[in-house]
Amino acid sequence: MTHPKEALFAGEKEFPVIPSCEHFAGNEKMILKAFGFQEDKGPVFDVTQDCEDGAPQGQEKDHAEMIVRLTNGEHNKFRQAGVRIHDYSNKFWKQDVDILVPGAGENLTYITIPKPTAADQVKEMIEYIQNAASKAGLKREIPIHVLIETHGALREVDQIAALPWMQVLDFGLMDFISGHQGAIALSNMKSPGQFDHELLRHAKAKVVGTALGYGVVPAHNVTLDLKNYEQTLADAQRARNEFGFLRMWSIYPTQIDAIVEAMKPDMSEVKKGVDVLLAAQDANWGPIQHDGELHDRATYRGFWTIVQRAKVTGIDVGDEAKKRWFA
Repeated sequence: MTHPKEALFAGEKEFPVIPSCEHFAGNEKMILKAFGFQEDKGPVFDVTQDCEDGAPQGQEKDHAEMIVRLTNGEHNKFRQAGVRIHDYSNKFWKQDVDILVPGAGENLTYITIPKPTAADQVKEMIEYIQNAASKAGLKREIPIHVLIETHGALREVDQIAALPWMQVLDFGLMDFISGHQGAIALSNMKSPGQFDHELLRHAKAKVVGTALGYGVVPAHNVTLDLKNYEQTLADAQRARNEFGFLRMWSIYPTQIDAIVEAMKPDMSEVKKGVDVLLAAQDANWGPIQHDGELHDRATYRGFWTIVQRAKVTGIDVGDEAKKRWFA
């Protein structure tokens, strides 16, 4: 039987289905702890190893080399670890790439680019990463994540989303608010202001709409109430249900479970999706009737995304679906 990826997306780019949570870790101790959380919880979140804020001043080279070692090491069991490099204005970003891509390019899940102020900066950085990958003999594309956290990046977000190797647009709340020179009160870094202030609503909606329009995943900023599970859960639910974000940052262990829970697909949609797709595959992907409804390739694509998202968030999609599509 033809697999959904082949039947529904032949010759086309499939929308990325990746974990709905990424957990930031800055130093070796925290990165190893994060890998431990992955082993306990399963591969339901990514680990972002941080060169930008994590590297002590004067130790940037050692820090990047440490990330190479951990990315390639036994503790990165699920190979779900990316890295945030320094920003375009920082002299160390090229050094980051020169160390990370040849050293861990086969295993890096993504590279995150922070604080661009123009699309041309992102383009230059991606081209540098591509050249480093080519020189290292890598055959794969390394997915690129870009932080939209400045006026310039938001203004040129369409150009950024259209660049090659793009997988995620991240919204960076704190730097974005700081860039408004006091026009947005700092209190809006927390809820409910981060969702209710009109300038922030506009920015978040623009990031999500642009990302989805270019087949890129939109990711939401962190919750600053680090240890408050319920607040993180509520923020993730608002981000998902009101704005359409499909991923969110974690910076504290208790936030991981809250984000994964809030971002899970609706269970009734998952069950329906599995049933429809099984019947569709049996019918060689022609139109079918299910519970009195007509379904064809258009609805199959939507259900396939839901089922994949369910799988990466740890929902049991059933033995038959696992055997046919995820074995």
